[in-house]
Amino acid sequence: MFKGVFLSVLSSSLFGGLYYYATLLMPLTGQQIYGWRMLLTFPFITAFLWFSGDFQLVTKLFQRIKQKPILILYLAISSGLLGVQQLLFMWAPINGRAMQVSEGYFLLPLTMLLVGRFVYREHLTPIQILAGISAAIGVGHEVLQMGGISWETALVACGFPIYFMWRRYLDANHLGGFWFDMMFILPVAAWFTTQVEDYSVTLSINHHLPLLLLFLALISAIAFIAYIISSRLLPLSLFGLLGYVEPVWLVIVSILLGETISQAQLFTYVPIWCAVALLVLEGILSLVHKVRLRYA
Repeated sequence: MFKGVFLSVLSSSLFGGLYYYATLLMPLTGQQIYGWRMLLTFPFITAFLWFSGDFQLVTKLFQRIKQKPILILYLAISSGLLGVQQLLFMWAPINGRAMQVSEGYFLLPLTMLLVGRFVYREHLTPIQILAGISAAIGVGHEVLQMGGISWETALVACGFPIYFMWRRYLDANHLGGFWFDMMFILPVAAWFTTQVEDYSVTLSINHHLPLLLLFLALISAIAFIAYIISSRLLPLSLFGLLGYVEPVWLVIVSILLGETISQAQLFTYVPIWCAVALLVLEGILSLVHKVRLRYA
């Protein structure tokens, strides 16, 4: 459990950092950054699977495809669900829609919690229930403040649960399945990288772009790997609630990018931060309990 929580927090923190990192890659557009990110991250994911011995997960999926060819279509759907989310993630901070996407990530843990509880019948601890209620208060206030939900917010909040449910249905909720998700994205990603009239002009504006893109891929690979592993180690409800670490970072990044939080919005973020604090408290209590059992 502790390993899953640690990896979830790590991935959320790295993804939050990438939200700001995208602004360092100007003058590339969000679509071009997305393309380079997917293309350059794929080799890192492949290398990790190979050297960790987990490439057998990919091999087993290839064997399943041979036995049931329709599976390749199902995996392509999974790839499409992921690809849309990653494109939106890179597009938003550059196009002034960072806060709307951040709202989607605030709403996402609640939708994941509901899916885990009512679809997979997962048990919630009292602290997790309290955290869910606190988060729901904050999210509900924000929806009232906004007068509705933007399409970016809805796409994030509803798209990711569908993605994870689909992966579980395919029995591909592991790094091997993620490798296929990335592989199917590559043609689209490659096309986006060609949508630059003259890269010499781009490099003259941002001399450090090649190195920045390389680090983008490395950070993305670590974040993706931690995210997928944690999704397997944790119940979907707890995995969803821990997702509140990421939107906290996204809001901080949105502020750094010039967007503001009004006094009224504090009624949104304070309950959500309380929810995160409750989950941290539960993690600490769980760790202390394990230590006591070990040395009892």
